[in-house]
Amino acid sequence: MEILIIGSGYVGLVTGTCFAEMGHNVICLDVDKKKIENLKKGIVPFYEPGLEEMVKRNMENKRLRFTTSYQDGVSSSEISFIAVSTPQAEDDSAELRYVDEASKSIAEHMNDYHIVINKSTVPVGTAYRVRDTIQKRLDELKKEVSFDVASNPEFLKEGSAVYDFMKPDRIVIGADSEKVGETLKALYASFSINHDKILIMDIPSAELTKYASNAMLAARISFMNEIANICEEVGADVGKVRKAVGADKRLGYNFLYPGVGYGGSCFPKDIKAFR
Repeated sequence: MEILIIGSGYVGLVTGTCFAEMGHNVICLDVDKKKIENLKKGIVPFYEPGLEEMVKRNMENKRLRFTTSYQDGVSSSEISFIAVSTPQAEDDSAELRYVDEASKSIAEHMNDYHIVINKSTVPVGTAYRVRDTIQKRLDELKKEVSFDVASNPEFLKEGSAVYDFMKPDRIVIGADSEKVGETLKALYASFSINHDKILIMDIPSAELTKYASNAMLAARISFMNEIANICEEVGADVGKVRKAVGADKRLGYNFLYPGVGYGGSCFPKDIKAFR
């Protein structure tokens, strides 16, 4: 398929490169001219195991290219993924101005049926916001073009993002039409050969799944920190408690390590936005 990835940061670049690796033709777009100039030279702006080699390989095979032009990107694709940043706003909510800007730009250069997919972590209702933003811009331009909007949240861990994308635990697709669901199912077919990992649901459920997953993981970390504090009070060994708790197959060991708290680029802002 012909795919456009809007936003060539962590999520966008990994997503686009992995799609290209599986045989799709991908254009990664970013408004940062310097970033695109470097990517055209094979210079990746962050370290992720295996990514730089994969970028160079797919550029050589003509399946992956980079641009700053929406006209080039949208007109050359049938599916656009919005993978722009959603930073924390002053009131702790998710800032959606980059999502809005991408939506308007898609509308301005869309001339045939198009599927627009939210890959960024966004609040419930954002897909419909994107739909309304695109339709409003089309109306302003007096253009009649049909399109659909869907949700496809990412579940990538820093340090293993390429592996997570190529061998996902699950692929969540939020779609309001069977046609879009089947199209995205075909897009991801190569990632689900071993067994069906694709979960197709309504758009709000898909959007909420991302926040619920991050909140659950953050809650596990926070809970274990509370247990660590209690251990200090009563003279218990939190390391031994953790191993015994994690041995329960219903609970498992992941995200049960006590420490200073949760961090990274996603958990703090996502939990605040969810709250």
